[in-house]
Amino acid sequence: MKKNKDADMSFLEHVDALRKHLVRSISAIIIFAIVAFFFKDFIFNEVLFAPKTPKFFTNEIMCRISKILHIQSICINQVPFNIINIKMTGQFMTHISVSLIIGLIIAFPIVFNEFWKFLKPALKKKEIKHSRGAVFAASMLFSLGALFGYYIIVPLSLNFLGHYTVSEGVTNQINLSSYIQTFTSVILASAVVFELPILIFFLSKIGLVTPSFLKKYRKHSIVIILALSAIITPPDVFSQILVTLPLIILYEVGIGISKRVEKRNLKKFAE
Repeated sequence: MKKNKDADMSFLEHVDALRKHLVRSISAIIIFAIVAFFFKDFIFNEVLFAPKTPKFFTNEIMCRISKILHIQSICINQVPFNIINIKMTGQFMTHISVSLIIGLIIAFPIVFNEFWKFLKPALKKKEIKHSRGAVFAASMLFSLGALFGYYIIVPLSLNFLGHYTVSEGVTNQINLSSYIQTFTSVILASAVVFELPILIFFLSKIGLVTPSFLKKYRKHSIVIILALSAIITPPDVFSQILVTLPLIILYEVGIGISKRVEKRNLKKFAE
């Protein structure tokens, strides 16, 4: 039987292998960040600031739906708010941080692939076979999550937070760094949440999560999702459904994945 070279690696050799994967991952992020840095006008005017304007795709669609359903609250971001900068280095540092975040998002498939290459030698042939396509699936879910956050959650959040007031005597003057922080947090959080099926797959593989556990806490998860959607969306059922439905579907997909993993584990145990 052929001996696995990676199985006999010492701790320091594993650390050295991890270092190489980290260097390649960080290099990819920096390269894409540098490219993004030179597309400042497009990134800020056409991507980051677009969701707060009436001409943004989602805002136009929501307003058309509001006319059909006669629900005025659905028509969002029709009065764009101004963004200010109060620090001397504020705009430059924001430019750098945004470039790094975009570099991370674009380089995610490469980063995940490097992580997979590091983890792969520790897996058995059957585990590698069943995990085939994990990089592609994780990358697709990450991209779908980022797009969902950008086209759905971001416009709804900006409409709510940008125009929310505790008193008529308080005027909203949104700081640039605060706007970017909210924007990127929503995008990254949405992208990470869409990785739920992948997370459930690995947790099921090691036995920390079972289909019965997920079914038991299904109602609790739905309540949490509904509560979050109620906070960031206008006070209407349509907007809440728009946010909650994909997340509930992801949870149900996770239950299905956990069932398949449990079935395979039981079959393996029986053999």
